[in-house]
Amino acid sequence: MVVRDLLTRGLLAGLLAGLLALGVAEVLGEPQVSRAIAVESQLYKQEHKAPEPVIVSRDVQSTAGLATGVLVIGTAFGGLFALAFAFAYGRIGRVGPRGTSLLIAAAGFLAIYLIPFLKYPANPPSIGQATTIDHRTEIYFGVMLISILTTIGAIIVGRWLTPRFGAWNATLIAAGAFVAITTVVFIVMPGLNEVPAGFPATTLWRFRLGSLATQLTLWAAIGLIFGPLTERSAGFRRQQKLEAFR
Repeated sequence: MVVRDLLTRGLLAGLLAGLLALGVAEVLGEPQVSRAIAVESQLYKQEHKAPEPVIVSRDVQSTAGLATGVLVIGTAFGGLFALAFAFAYGRIGRVGPRGTSLLIAAAGFLAIYLIPFLKYPANPPSIGQATTIDHRTEIYFGVMLISILTTIGAIIVGRWLTPRFGAWNATLIAAGAFVAITTVVFIVMPGLNEVPAGFPATTLWRFRLGSLATQLTLWAAIGLIFGPLTERSAGFRRQQKLEAFR
């Protein structure tokens, strides 16, 4: 399979997945953002402070801004997904394009979003101090980088141990090592809590659930769309015929 063709399908799958994720974000996330901004405005009034100047209006943020961000991220993830598929296909067992696609999607969701989310959950825009934005960004992406490297390492270790211990035991050992390293990272990395007193817990909880659902939709859709697109391609069918002939 030509990497260029895979990249094209990855970009398409990412765009389609982005559209689905955008719908979830609009339904589950945006109402909580509006409520959070309303709470912030009320706190400013109580403290007799002037609200911070808004560069982009809320209407633009919740429509064109949200759509652009989600679709760009989805398309970019789709392209990276295709490159990961090109490297992983045939190296993680005989699971076929659909199975490989789903496995990569699950690993990507776990490493890039879920693990960092469990340590530093998503917050609506009204939460967080301007003076700590650099620090928050650094520690978040630090956990993400460690999570990605740990996930890749666990996959490599699992493959390396399979001939000696069997697939099931090797998977358990690799998963145990992954959990152990992740636990240590969670303990070592600094905690972070900048939720102002009096902020509605329900709004914060629903926003985080909306963020989780949006990312889950994005990754699941990429995995479910990319696999069939690749399996039905002419390049894949030619490859299958050559392997059968050999």
